[in-house]
Amino acid sequence: MKKEYMEIGKIVNIHGLHGDVKVIPWCDHPNILCEFDSLYIDKEKREIFVNDARVFKNTVIMRFEGCNSPDDAEKLRNKVLYIHRDDLELEEGVYFIQDLIGLDVIDADNGTVYGKIKDVAQTGANDVYEIFDESLKKTYWIPAIPDVVIETDIDSGVMKIRPLEGLLDAN
Repeated sequence: MKKEYMEIGKIVNIHGLHGDVKVIPWCDHPNILCEFDSLYIDKEKREIFVNDARVFKNTVIMRFEGCNSPDDAEKLRNKVLYIHRDDLELEEGVYFIQDLIGLDVIDADNGTVYGKIKDVAQTGANDVYEIFDESLKKTYWIPAIPDVVIETDIDSGVMKIRPLEGLLDAN
């Protein structure tokens, strides 16, 4: 089941004297965080409005409405920030990692079940899916490339792959 709210970063520190906070982004690019007028915070997903956001090295410096001092900012430390799924439009063939975790991975040609996606490693050139076969207690690493990943159906919970020759043997 798709999550309605997606974790996008964590507030890790205060920044300066005006209520700014430093956010570690949990997304592909820090500048994605700068695109939102509002985010959601805490387990209750309380909406919080963004007054300013800018990338600083590999972090994002943000100022939220009503957060005007270091004391206000300190209250936000260690809070997780969320976006609503509908607030970020993904390109065709791009998925939230959270939606990929737990998908059943099967052979597109013969229906062999290889396991479930346990994690996604972002290597730079392409992502690599960690697939765990519970019955064999075996882990496979599958590159997220069109030659291997034939179909991804988040709603059905299935990814169909066509492993390159020797790919699963090398695992």
